[in-house]
Amino acid sequence: MRYLVWILRLAVFVIVLLFALKNTRPVDVSFFADHVVTDVPLIVVMLAVFVLGALFGVLITTPVIVRRRREAARLRREMTRLEEKTRQPAAPQEAAVAPETVAPLAPL
Repeated sequence: MRYLVWILRLAVFVIVLLFALKNTRPVDVSFFADHVVTDVPLIVVMLAVFVLGALFGVLITTPVIVRRRREAARLRREMTRLEEKTRQPAAPQEAAVAPETVAPLAPL
């Protein structure tokens, strides 16, 4: 499964890269507050947006990954604790004492 994910990532990157290489004309990039950067190659804009999108996706998924790792660590600790508890021999229980040994029957 790990290899399949890496192959998929590589395929997406190659497709985006080939698409960007076909679009190298200079463009104007407009930001907020009427700030304009002129004559930026479209390949630079596209790759920058791709990298920013990938970073944003990683930042979005980081809390979920951290939460799952913490939960897995907690469950491993609990499993280890329960395994240790089952490995320890139970405390020897006292045998049931017959009432005659505590107070012998009185003769009739």
